[in-house]
Amino acid sequence: MLQPKRTKYKKKQKGRIRGNSKKGFLLSRGLYGIKALEPAWITSRQLEAARVAATRYMKREGRLWINIFPDKPATKKPQEVRMGKGKGPVEFWVSVVKPGRILFEIDGVEMKIAMEALRLAAQKLPIKMKFVFSNEVNLL
Repeated sequence: MLQPKRTKYKKKQKGRIRGNSKKGFLLSRGLYGIKALEPAWITSRQLEAARVAATRYMKREGRLWINIFPDKPATKKPQEVRMGKGKGPVEFWVSVVKPGRILFEIDGVEMKIAMEALRLAAQKLPIKMKFVFSNEVNLL
């Protein structure tokens, strides 16, 4: 699973997800990709599940890029613990995703295979996604 090797500060505040993505909304590496249509936190486990689903369907042909990295720690307090006594320990790592952000890109496979692989990957994620493709592709 993806997570930072080192961090300067152990815990961060939750924050709010407002507005659309200001970067990462265009395909940069691959010909095909999936774009987020909703704001969300995507955990490292969800990312890994989506990656495995896509690469298994592609039978390790072509190339897959993950354009987000879970660098935000999410903390959680144990069940049945009274209020107060500080913030809980880091439980998992998340990536903050805004609408319009491209999460995965694929290149080196046919369009049908890429569509199905990215559909399987999108099913593993908790938000609505949209399949996008580059204008360089010849649709025959």
